[in-house]
This record gives sequence, structure tokens and C-alpha cells, in this order.
Amino acid sequence: MSILEIKVPALGESVNEATVGKWLKKAGESVTADTALVELETDKVTLEVYAPADGILSDVLAASGSNVKVGTILAKFTPGKVNVIPAKAGIQVDKGHIDSSILDSRLRGNDNKVNTPEPKSNQHQMPAQHGQSNVAEFIESASKTKAASKPGNRAELRAPMSRLRQRIAERLKSAQNTAAMLTTFNEIDMSAIMQLRSLYKETFEKKHGVKLGFMSFFVKACVQALKEQPILNSCIDGQDIVTKTYFDIGVAVSTPNGLVVPIIRDADHLSLADIEKTIGQLGKKGRDGKLTMEEMSGGTFTITNGGVFGSLLSTPIINPPQSAILGMHKTQDRPVVVNGQIVIRPMMYLALSYDHRLVDGKDAVTFLVTIKECLENPGRFLLGF
Repeated sequence: MSILEIKVPALGESVNEATVGKWLKKAGESVTADTALVELETDKVTLEVYAPADGILSDVLAASGSNVKVGTILAKFTPGKVNVIPAKAGIQVDKGHIDSSILDSRLRGNDNKVNTPEPKSNQHQMPAQHGQSNVAEFIESASKTKAASKPGNRAELRAPMSRLRQRIAERLKSAQNTAAMLTTFNEIDMSAIMQLRSLYKETFEKKHGVKLGFMSFFVKACVQALKEQPILNSCIDGQDIVTKTYFDIGVAVSTPNGLVVPIIRDADHLSLADIEKTIGQLGKKGRDGKLTMEEMSGGTFTITNGGVFGSLLSTPIINPPQSAILGMHKTQDRPVVVNGQIVIRPMMYLALSYDHRLVDGKDAVTFLVTIKECLENPGRFLLGF
């Protein structure tokens, strides 16, 4: 019977190398077609490589933690019929708590023991071959060990950076080194948006099958502001200024593996419901590690919301080659003066970081004022005047 080679697939535009993450199946294990065999981490996404047919994963050639290029042979695979191993009496199968590969090994009667080197004195080390996927388990285990140890034990945790985290670090530092970054601030009264959302959220959800959040309003407001200040929808290419006539808005999403920025395409043509649905779908895919290169490439402007973690004020870093990024923050009741009276209003600080090589201060301030006007008077901009 012919043996197939499992190779590193095409990874996307400008990406030709990946890091082997966690092997989801072991050498000698029977699998069915389209079963995920291994995770590959690139500088943008984590993707899975699947079994091409029913058969056996004959041999694993690329260890977890190793760097591989497109076309590299990851494993050997023998196609053929596979037998489903029935659970032995007395073994309770709980998919939510037992790893499938460990369970399969136990059903075959193996001990599934792993030999690990003893850590150095006062230092926990996780070997690189374990990969980023085991970091959480390692930290949890080490934390328990530390908690149970005697006072004075000054433990350290060491784990390799994932390729995604390395790429995030490189891009953020590159943005700081390249762009003449400056941040300007404003604040908005969220009362009108909050009242509108409170009034229609139940009807909205019943009609569209998705909750009405605040991000869709911000996306709409940003599109309006970008139309009025197109220089913020531009980028520098050599000696040229490239202004985009479309509005692909990136929304930063926090995932277990780091920050990713999926793109809402043609946001100017989407309704609030369409935007909320798209954000929900992309956010879930981001947290599950299922985003594709296409879904993360080509944004013209980015929005990031540190407020969901409680941030009151920050200076976001531009996502190159874009020229600006909007930072949302925590909504907090504060005393403000309205018509000569001190009142309590739900206020949010906004931060706009921009590339001063391309964007003048007047453009940036005007952009934020437009955002403020749109959100404090949502009926006006939603009606198009």
C-alpha cells in the first residue's frame, strides 16, 4: 500500500515558514479523513493540517517547536481502513476533560508516560519541543507547585515565544521605529448611544439574531470620519501616498495566542446588524485559531478596545502600513459641565495614534471631533446628514 507524505501547505501571501505546534495525533494512531493531525503556527495565524484519507499516521518527521518551510514533509501517512476501538467497560468517556489522544492510548492499554528532564534548582523550564500550545498547562502546573512549596522558593517560568507573538513584537517595534507616531485625545458622552441601544436591543436581536453592541456604532462613525478625512485612510509607499477609496476596518481581537486584527470588508456598505454579525464571526474564529490569512490582510484603518479589560486611557500603536488607529476605552461615570450645570454622564476617552509623516495634527483632531459628533448624535449620522 502506498505511503503518502503530509507536507506543509501553502501558508498565504508572503508567508513561507511556520513553526510546528502541537501534534494532535501520535505516530501509529488510526485516524479518519479530515481529522486534524498537527497545528502550524505562522506569524499571522495558527492553522491545522488534516488527514488526507482514512488511515494511520505512520511516522512523525517534524518535531513540535521546529521551523518548517512550505513543502516540508511533516509526516508519513498510510491510507486504509481504520477500526474504531470500543470503550472498555468501566471507563467513562468525558470529552470535556480527557484529551482524545491520551484516551485512545489508555484504551489500547498503554501507560502514556512522558519522560521529562528534572528542572534546575529554583527554575521551572519548559523544553522548546513542547511548543506554545502547552504553555498554559505548564504555567498552571508550575503555579500549583509553587503554591505548595515552602516560602522563599523564588521560581521562574520559561517558555518559548510563539511565532505569532514574535511577529507581533517585530511589527509593533517596527511601527515605532518607522512612523513618526503621535497620539491625540478626546472624550465622548456615551449617553445617546447607550439610550439608543437600551431602547432597541431586544427588537434588534429578535430581528437580526445578533446582539447590538457598541463596536458597530464606532465602525460606522469611523467610516464617516474617514470619508471626511481620507488622509487617515491612506498609507505611505516609498515616495507615494496611497489613498484607499474603500473602507476595510480592522478590529483588534484578543486571543489565547495574542492579539490579532481580522478585517471587516467594505464596512461602508454594511448595516449595523451586518457589522455585528461579522465581528461576532471573526471574533469567534480568532479565539478558536481559525482565522485565515485573507481575513487578516489588507485593512485600511484599525480600532482597538482596551476598555473591555478596564483600560481608562492608552496610546495604541499603529498597525503598519496603516496611518492611524483608534483606541476605545472604559466607559465611566464622570462629572461634566452641560449647559452650565455639573451633571454625571457616562464618558469614554478616545485616543487616535497617527503617523505624523502623513497626517497633520489638524486632520487628526478633526477626525476625532467627527467621531465625537457622530456618536453623541447617532440619529444624525445614521440618517446620513
